[in-house]
Amino acid sequence: MNHSLDRRQIHLWRIAIYFIFALPGFTIASWVSRTPAIRDTLGATTAQMGWIILGMAVGSIIGLLVASHLIAHKGGRFVMVAGLMISCVGLVVIGLGGSWLANGITVFVGLAVFGFGNGICDVAMNVEGTAVERAAHKSLLTGFHAAFSVGTLLGALAGSAAIKAGISVPVHMAIAVVVIILSILFLYRLVPAGTGKETAGDTMAPPMSARERMSVWKERRTVLIGIIVFGMAFAEGSANDWLPLIMVDGYKTTPAMGSFAFGLFVAAMTIGRASGDMLLDRFGRVAVLRASALLAIAGLLIVILGQNYTVAALGIVLWGLGAAFGFPVGLSAAGDDPRGVAARVSAVATVGYLASLVGPPFLGLIGESVGLLRALFIVLIAVTAAGLLSQAAKPIGEQKQNP
Repeated sequence: MNHSLDRRQIHLWRIAIYFIFALPGFTIASWVSRTPAIRDTLGATTAQMGWIILGMAVGSIIGLLVASHLIAHKGGRFVMVAGLMISCVGLVVIGLGGSWLANGITVFVGLAVFGFGNGICDVAMNVEGTAVERAAHKSLLTGFHAAFSVGTLLGALAGSAAIKAGISVPVHMAIAVVVIILSILFLYRLVPAGTGKETAGDTMAPPMSARERMSVWKERRTVLIGIIVFGMAFAEGSANDWLPLIMVDGYKTTPAMGSFAFGLFVAAMTIGRASGDMLLDRFGRVAVLRASALLAIAGLLIVILGQNYTVAALGIVLWGLGAAFGFPVGLSAAGDDPRGVAARVSAVATVGYLASLVGPPFLGLIGESVGLLRALFIVLIAVTAAGLLSQAAKPIGEQKQNP
């Protein structure tokens, strides 16, 4: 599979994957940017919106769990395209349910469909990303994840422009769908077919059975990489969900300054990911993961113990830089072995998603008792564990064989 590609084909494949990583970010931001308008149309309370938004989490987790089986049978390109098309269907349903139909159940169903499409696409594009890394013989996955962040930023800017222009929610969603479909039609031809597909004709090793694909959850190395990703995804998800409120409640700053602090975090994380591939090729995964854990630990301590906004802002930048690497580097490590790559990437991606989904609400519950700033000590512990286990991400070929 993909052994006969020349340098130009690998280069085009790489460029296509950068753009494909940006597309889910664009779609998610398209939905998020219209949540206030959809909430107002539905007349939903905060609690009701929480239940509606749960639809996306449910769909995403189902998608993440079935993705490896789909990729093993159909290949990464097919699953990426299918996932993005399913996401488009979800966006259309969300747009209709959140405006003309004004129906919360419809929005929930749309989000579940949208989440499922994003879930299977997320695993497939990471499988493709690890395959491009092997073909190009260089680290690329952190750069691909930076492209996701850029796509999210572009989607947010487009959403803001749509709101200012008075474009209705369904029309905005339809425009986003057109952008995605046109992008897919152009990009999919640059991606070789069959990446991650396991067939009986594979001369390297027999294909994995469904039971074997599930058994990767018991592999020591996969479990340890999962813990690394859990800690770092928890650090990322906690900032995404709580950072503005942490600054408002903990430092008595304005909501605008709280939002600016979150912007600092996102910018630092994007810069970290954009430069990550160069650092990984020079210093290796283990050193980069240890350094990123130390940066995140230092950043969190500064935010927790800082006495003023300016000092805390420095901590936020370090926190963002530190949180940038764990998820993409963990996925890259999970994809070292071409046999079962989809199963391992799917397992690690699922752990990371659960950490960013379940971790922040847990943090909120603890924060209710001790305050959000003090609750960050839990994130600190998770990041420390990730740093201590960094050795597990060492490439398989560099590890000493255990007797």
